[in-house]
Amino acid sequence: MQTLIVFCHLRWDFVFQRPQHLMTRLAEHYNILFIEEPVQTEGPAHLKKTAVAPNITVCQPHTNVPHYGFHDDQIPVLQGLLSDLVPEGERPVVWFYTPMALPLLQGLDPALVVYDCMDELAAFKNPPKQLLQRESALLNIADLVFTGGPSLYEAKKNRHANAHCFSSSVDAAHFRQALDAAISHPDQAHVAGPRLGFYGVIDERFDTGLVREMAAAHPEWQIVLVGPVVKIDPAELPRADNVHYMGQRGYQELPQFLAGWDVCLLPFAMNESTKFISPTKVLEYMAAEKPSVSTPITDVKVPYGDVVAIAETPAEYIAACERMLAQSAEENATMAKRMREVVANTSWDKTAARMHELISNAVPGKKARPAPVAIEAVIEKRAEPLPVQAA
Repeated sequence: MQTLIVFCHLRWDFVFQRPQHLMTRLAEHYNILFIEEPVQTEGPAHLKKTAVAPNITVCQPHTNVPHYGFHDDQIPVLQGLLSDLVPEGERPVVWFYTPMALPLLQGLDPALVVYDCMDELAAFKNPPKQLLQRESALLNIADLVFTGGPSLYEAKKNRHANAHCFSSSVDAAHFRQALDAAISHPDQAHVAGPRLGFYGVIDERFDTGLVREMAAAHPEWQIVLVGPVVKIDPAELPRADNVHYMGQRGYQELPQFLAGWDVCLLPFAMNESTKFISPTKVLEYMAAEKPSVSTPITDVKVPYGDVVAIAETPAEYIAACERMLAQSAEENATMAKRMREVVANTSWDKTAARMHELISNAVPGKKARPAPVAIEAVIEKRAEPLPVQAA
C-alpha cells in the first residue's frame, strides 16, 4: 500500500472537517501519515505517533523551537524528525493543506504532489509573511490541485493546468440521525425553544455583531453556539441570557445538537476571510432537513439560494429567521424534499473516490492535463448530480 504524507495546519483532533473526511476514506488505498504543525516542548525534539484510524497515523512533532507552525526555524529540526518516515526507495504521494510546509518536500522524493486548497489562508487573520510566496512555489511544483469550492477554483484555475473543484460534501447518514428529535443532546435540554443553532469554529469569520443583534431583537429565541472560540477576544463575543456556548464537541455529537434545533445558522461575516469559503455545514444542515439562514457567502448563495434563506443585513437576517420559524408544515415538507434532492447528489465517498482516480491517473511532473470542469458547469450542476464534489 502506497504511503500518502499529508502536511496540515489543522490538528487531527480539532474540528472534524475536510481533511478528516477525506483521509478516513483515502485510507482504503494508502497508508496515511498525517503531519501536524509542531508543538513547543522542552527537552529533545521527538515525533509523537498516534494511530487514529485504520491506516492513518498522526505524526505530531515536538520541538523546543520558539516559533509556531511550519516556521523557517522549525524546518531543519522537522527534516531530521521526518527523515525516516518512508522506507528507503519508496516514493510517496505528498499532499499539502498548507504551503508553509513546502520546504519539507525536500528529501521525500515524491511520486506525486497534491495541493488541496481548502481555504484562502492568506485572507485569514495574521497569515505568515511567506505564505503567498510559498503557495506560488507549490502551485509550480504540484501535479494536482484541488479546491474547496467554486470561488477558490475561480481564484486558482488560471494558476495551474490541472486544477479541479471539489466543493463541500456530506456524510448524509450521519446527519440524518438528527431527523429523530428524541436524540437531542442532553446538554441543551435546559434551553427552551425556539432554538437557533450554529456549530463550527467561532473565529474572525463569525459575525459576532449579527448574533448580538439577533439575541437582542428576540429575547425569546435561544441561540446555541457549538464549537471552539479561536482568534477572537472573549470580550467581543455576544453575551446574553439567550446565547448559549456549548464549547467544542465531537463529530458524533453534532447530530444530537441538530436534532433539537428549529433553525440552523450560517452567520458569517462578510470580509476577506470568508470571500472564498465553502462551508461544510450547509449540506450537513440539509441532511438534517433543518431550515437554514445564511449571510450571502458566494458558495452558499449561488448553488443553494433556492433552499437556504440568504440575508445581507442584520434586519434581513432576523426577518429570514422569523420566516423560517413560521413556515407551515407544507412549506417545511417542500423544503425538505428539495434538501433531499441536493444531498442525494453528493457524498464524501464519491469525492474521495474521484480524487483517488485523479491521483492514480496523473502523470508526475506533467502539469498540462485535460481541461478541468468549467466553473459554470460546477455551479450549474450543484442542484443536480455533481461529477466532482468538494469538501
